[in-house]
Amino acid sequence: MADPARARKMADRIKVIVAKRLERGLRDPRLGFVTITDVKVTGDLQHASVFYTVYGNAEERADSAAALKAATGMLRSEVGKNITARLTPSLEFIADAIPENAALIDDLLREARERDTEVGELARTAKYAGDEDPYVKPREYDEDDEDDEDEDETPAPSTHAHTEDPAS
Repeated sequence: MADPARARKMADRIKVIVAKRLERGLRDPRLGFVTITDVKVTGDLQHASVFYTVYGNAEERADSAAALKAATGMLRSEVGKNITARLTPSLEFIADAIPENAALIDDLLREARERDTEVGELARTAKYAGDEDPYVKPREYDEDDEDDEDEDETPAPSTHAHTEDPAS
């Protein structure tokens, strides 16, 4: 198992090597405008996943994927010449979904902004269904009312009558 720092360094180096080689061009006319976004190398340094994006429509992306698959052996040879490892890792090209994900997130954020605007407009023009303050508050009595209540209150007769048993 290699050091994770070494695997990271090798991934960075592979990214630069493959990007420079693609910049110089391949003889394959199917290859479009390809950008290498990231490279991940396994812990044993035997396999490298190269992530890329292609500028263009779905057909151009498919053509570029086929061109990269066809050029994998040549690109691996190029990597082997330019790294200082005992074994050259195998290369796998994976289309990166960053542009599609970014477009989807932009659409979702736009839709959320529109809904927030609609809700804000509804809230601004909304009217209460009942009272403005629906919470029950304690009653407030006037001082005159308290005096009247004291006079009206008379002690109620008790319902329990204690009768003493004459026998006791």
